[in-house]
Amino acid sequence: MDLTKYICHRIPERSFFIKGHQFPVCARCTGFYAGLIVYLIVNFSYKHPYNVEMLVVSMILMVPVAIDGVTQYFGPRESTNNIRFITGFIGGVGLIIFLKIIIRWILNVL
Repeated sequence: MDLTKYICHRIPERSFFIKGHQFPVCARCTGFYAGLIVYLIVNFSYKHPYNVEMLVVSMILMVPVAIDGVTQYFGPRESTNNIRFITGFIGGVGLIIFLKIIIRWILNVL
C-alpha cells in the first residue's frame, strides 16, 4: 500500500529525478517541504513578530503557488518543474508562517 499517494500525485512529468530515481513527491511539493524546512532553520536565528501584518505577508507568499497551480489546471499554460519548485518554496514559507501564527493565536485563546 503506497501511502504517498495521499500527500502528492507524484506524476512523473511533474517530478524531479536524480540518477533515474523519481523524488517521492512532485516538484511543487518538494518546494513546499524545502520552504518549510529552510524557514524553520532560519527562524532559529531570525525572530519576527507573529502579528496581523505577518499573517498578511504569509498569505501574500502563498499567492504565487495558487496562481501557478490554478492557471496550469484551468488554462492552456503548462508550468515547468523549476517554476513549480520556486512557487512551492515560496508558498511553503508562507504556509509555515501562517500555521505558526494561527497555532499561537489558538493556544493563547485556550
